Amino acid sequence: MYNWSVDEKYLKKFPEKYKLWKLEQTISYGLDGKKLAKKEVIANWSYLKRRLDPRRRKLLEFFLWPKQF
Repeated sequence: MYNWSVDEKYLKKFPEKYKLWKLEQTISYGLDGKKLAKKEVIANWSYLKRRLDPRRRKLLEFFLWPKQF
């Protein structure tokens, strides 16, 4: 994934923010053939659920916690 609107070089100076930004971008705009780490998504869910598209959020909730539906 290439993001032209963000200076990734600068953002990498803040590892936690960069990790959250990268995870959000990957979920929202494509995985480029890579897989997401389920534990990483669950660990950062409180941040991600506020920032994702509602439909995408519902889909992820369905896959992460299927017995709730």
